[in-house]
Amino acid sequence: MPVGRLHIDSIAAGGDGVARADGMVVFVPRTAPGDVAQVSYTPKGRFARGKLVALDTPSADRVTPACDHYDGDHCGGCQLQHIRYEAQCDAKREIVHDAMVRIAHRADAPPPEVRPAAAPWRYRRKLTLALRSRGHGWTAGLHPYDDPASVFALHDCPITEERVLAAWREVLDAGDSLPNAAELRAAVRYDDAGAGSLVVEGGDRWTGAQRLLERAPSLESIWWKPARAPRATPAASRRPHGSPAASFSQVNAAVAAALGAHVVERVRAHQPATVIDAYAGTGHTAIAVASDACRVVAIELDADASAWCAARLPNGSRAVAARVEDALPAALPADVVILNPPRAGVDRRVTDALSDARATTRAVLYVSCDPATLARDVARLTGWRIASLVSFDMFPQTAHIETVCELVPEP
Repeated sequence: MPVGRLHIDSIAAGGDGVARADGMVVFVPRTAPGDVAQVSYTPKGRFARGKLVALDTPSADRVTPACDHYDGDHCGGCQLQHIRYEAQCDAKREIVHDAMVRIAHRADAPPPEVRPAAAPWRYRRKLTLALRSRGHGWTAGLHPYDDPASVFALHDCPITEERVLAAWREVLDAGDSLPNAAELRAAVRYDDAGAGSLVVEGGDRWTGAQRLLERAPSLESIWWKPARAPRATPAASRRPHGSPAASFSQVNAAVAAALGAHVVERVRAHQPATVIDAYAGTGHTAIAVASDACRVVAIELDADASAWCAARLPNGSRAVAARVEDALPAALPADVVILNPPRAGVDRRVTDALSDARATTRAVLYVSCDPATLARDVARLTGWRIASLVSFDMFPQTAHIETVCELVPEP
């Protein structure tokens, strides 16, 4: 395995530093732009995977990580804690811009505006942990970035809200009420109303959910997804009715609110009479946009989330529980289409339908959590140009970034 003295030039989409050696691109975790370092690396074709051996000249953007697990356990939950926050935002700006140029083939795409988080610590209202049975108890934690099969015991997570960590301590104190399995995956989260829930994945039989809820007073509900089951279902609850607690919701409430307000503002700027909100979730955006002057069709695959949205939309608007690629053609035409897909992006049938709808659609607002799939889908949207590109730092200390791409038809 060769060792070289390398200069780190930038940060890649996954958070690794990028250097060059022997004609190869070398990806080196836990490095910062400006570092000069001794790096061992393993060639794999035109690329190489590197490991930091020693720092010769640290970058001016380096800081001491706030989390003991970051260096001590090689925690893979964060990738950028060793870089000052302003430089993290700069790196994410370049990641999004590079994707637009290289993958979307939009050479004229401007670097996005990156709107930083007001609170770069203690912002997460959801924490998912891996659980491993250890005889008389559980080891609950995260995976090291360089050993993803193992799990270290987590004692704190500085990007997670204290109430989430407190709820997790209650769950682990009542760990003998969890499903009897060698491995589980579970998440504690708080919704917009401040209600805590636990979603447990794994195990074949579970009779202790209600007992666990009684021993974890911070929780309002427990959901369970048995091994090989397609989805989580309610297992115990303190309330007969509530929001679809197992459905997706943003983990950073403050930045999510700012992003949502930006999307609504850009939608209204086009003065639409009809809007399609695709991948609508529980309908926060659809409900905010819908009015007497604007009819909305909210498309969402999750039936519980779609029903929640339908019950809150005004007359004239409606919710459709279906796959977006199946329902979008029938919902068109619309003045504005909002896309907010999962990380995998949209189906090719979605971009094809929108390319065919340029004559009747004023704008597409694409909200993305992955610059690469956003850029791939923008490349497929023939006949559309980028009107604005704004990124929101939903996940400080990590390499993830949320981006809103506003597209309008080419003249």
